[in-house]
Amino acid sequence: MDGLDLIRRAEYALRDVYSYYEDIAFHNQDRVLKAFQNHTVRESYFAPSSGYGYGDQGRDELESIYAQVMDSEDAMVRSQIVSGTHAISACLAALVQPGQQMLSVMGPPYDTLTRVIGSHETAPGTLVARGIGYDEVSLDDRGRPDHQAIAARVNADTRLALIQRSRGYSLRPALRVGDIAELIRTIRAVNPATIIFVDNCYGEFTDIQEPTAAGADLMAGSLIKNPGGGLAPAGGYIAGRRELVAEVAYHLTAPGLGKALGAGLTNKRSLYQGFFLAPHTVLQAMKGSLLLAYVFRELGYEVEPGPDDPRGDIVQTVRLGSAEQVIRFCQIVQNSSPVDSDVCLEYGAVPGYQDRIVMAAGTFVQGSSIEISCDAPLREPYVAYWQGGLSYEHCRLTVKKLLEAFRR
Repeated sequence: MDGLDLIRRAEYALRDVYSYYEDIAFHNQDRVLKAFQNHTVRESYFAPSSGYGYGDQGRDELESIYAQVMDSEDAMVRSQIVSGTHAISACLAALVQPGQQMLSVMGPPYDTLTRVIGSHETAPGTLVARGIGYDEVSLDDRGRPDHQAIAARVNADTRLALIQRSRGYSLRPALRVGDIAELIRTIRAVNPATIIFVDNCYGEFTDIQEPTAAGADLMAGSLIKNPGGGLAPAGGYIAGRRELVAEVAYHLTAPGLGKALGAGLTNKRSLYQGFFLAPHTVLQAMKGSLLLAYVFRELGYEVEPGPDDPRGDIVQTVRLGSAEQVIRFCQIVQNSSPVDSDVCLEYGAVPGYQDRIVMAAGTFVQGSSIEISCDAPLREPYVAYWQGGLSYEHCRLTVKKLLEAFRR
């Protein structure tokens, strides 16, 4: 059987799963379109602003659209937020003060956020160095949230509970919104005043609602992941309860100024159009990940999630067993890219990561992971983390090349 025959067989087997995610995309597209229409979007909203950015109607309306789509009271959407980690770091630093306690309920967070917290090293400026108490609850034997242990660890002093939706560099399942709702109930039963914060990176539009609709107080993410739709050139968002968004805005700008400042120095068309396209673009990425999962499972590799498993993010993992195979996998992804397709990859030091990293990202927007990209740390069990795909056709072509190279 040649590569295309296996891909066609995979697509036939996955037709019901594809249909399931197509229905989610249809639902989410309807929500986004209604928000655009409710806010009577005009071309004038796309214009840049300068200086302080006072009275930037396009910026303010975009934030209101995000708030409506995310079922939250308010939102902050800014190109000045340089990454998802920056957005999350700002929320934690603004909402948890020295002497207060925060708890990660999904075990250790993603590598870059671990550096922000400072839980495993001594560095100036980290949350721990500022006197913030930090603790984490390990996952259970299945890699799922340990609700009993979480309930035992939350107490009257727990100011903020951190929920990381995506898997990070781990093999644990990503969280669906229903999973997050269960975690919220567990935490609220012990301390209703605890702020529940969700790192929503990679998860937007993979479900019919977002964590704030399920009761999360605040969440944050990156515009060069799902909600930017592949068009946003940079930025991040924060969405949730109005008073919490205001506190984070005061931290990002200055007390008393908050969201009123922040010029949109570039044309905002890409931010609006990217968000409008995001449900469809996320669907392309989800179908690409499903195809990769099916094909590599057929080839005998361990994949997480499996093609029939529930999915809470766009990330697909393939366990390859050696550093050399990971490089080979990532190199094929790089060679299949529209940008920098001739670049030769190797492991290297990347700011914020403890291990050396290989990153395949021949993307139009640097580091964009809603475009096809693949990265991995230089550590056992040597897993490639695939994400993104602006079009299913590009995903299909890339999977075909990987299939031909890795067929045993």
